[in-house]
Amino acid sequence: MTSLPGPPGLLHALKDDLTFPLAWGTSPVRDPARWRRTARAAVEDALLVPAEPGLPFDPEHTPGPEGDGYSRESVAVTLTRRTRARGVLLTPHGAGPFPAVLLLHDHGSRFDIGKEKCVRPWYDDTRLASAEEWAGRHFDGRFPGDELARRGHVVLCLDALGWGERGPLVYEEQQALAAALYQVGSSLAGLHAREDQRAAAFLAGLDRVDARRVAAAGWSMGGHRAWQTAALSDHVTAAASVCWMTGLKQILVPGNDTLRGQSAFHMLHPGLARHLDLPDVASIAAPKPMLFLHGEHDPHFPADGVRVAHDRLRAVWRAWDAEDRLRLTVRPGRGHTFDSPMQDETYAWLDSVLHA
Repeated sequence: MTSLPGPPGLLHALKDDLTFPLAWGTSPVRDPARWRRTARAAVEDALLVPAEPGLPFDPEHTPGPEGDGYSRESVAVTLTRRTRARGVLLTPHGAGPFPAVLLLHDHGSRFDIGKEKCVRPWYDDTRLASAEEWAGRHFDGRFPGDELARRGHVVLCLDALGWGERGPLVYEEQQALAAALYQVGSSLAGLHAREDQRAAAFLAGLDRVDARRVAAAGWSMGGHRAWQTAALSDHVTAAASVCWMTGLKQILVPGNDTLRGQSAFHMLHPGLARHLDLPDVASIAAPKPMLFLHGEHDPHFPADGVRVAHDRLRAVWRAWDAEDRLRLTVRPGRGHTFDSPMQDETYAWLDSVLHA
């Protein structure tokens, strides 16, 4: 058997030691609401970045050209005491308040664009060319944010730290950034999580938005961010995660990106695996409506890991007597993609839970 990096057998042994004692079914807590509070507290501690609920957003809005059935704005928002992000805000024409989607972009080892991966940029021809290439490669030429706005959703998409106007990072700089944050007692993944929480609160608080109908959605790393935000934010009432869910042990294998460093640091919360598996964290979102959509041949998430995760997720929603609110789908023949059929399935699901 091929060894994991490090002294022979060490990481195999450490992986075998993971028992996830706070997981539903392993934890002695049998009341789902109490379990959720306990599990969320463990995740909050692992973020290493303090919450700042009273911090003003100080938004700056800049109108853009009209879209096809929706208006466009650039927006800048304060997310933490140390960070401010620029993004795009799309609003359907008509009388609100509207349902809304916090759209969270992927990683993709492509840093010159962030929000532009999801929303067609109108403000920069260089980024437009890059975004169109990205959409053609992964989204069948479509921009998910524009599609959702046309369907009647307010859409907010912000640059994550390192992407677009908050970057661009060079690939090797990811590890250096993560190391710098660890050195000062912080965390890159924790910062992303806190910023996404704040973005959800900002979106839900807009007058144009119906705060009872706010979803988080994303593909690849954006899918991870979507279920994580649903787990940690009461402002998010539903989430759609495409191509990011697995059991942790099943991806701790040679060749998987999780063990390469670099991109892994955007999703690595130190010490959290001593308490909870990845699907356990996502299950904190129960009993909210949640969609987890995967490709059968996704090279990043082996089928055994997806099965383990789905079993864990199903058990928690069942404990809430809310299994009908959880959709777990693996699409035959698909890989790590968000092609037109997968988009259409996601948009229809979001319509069903946000327009009901």
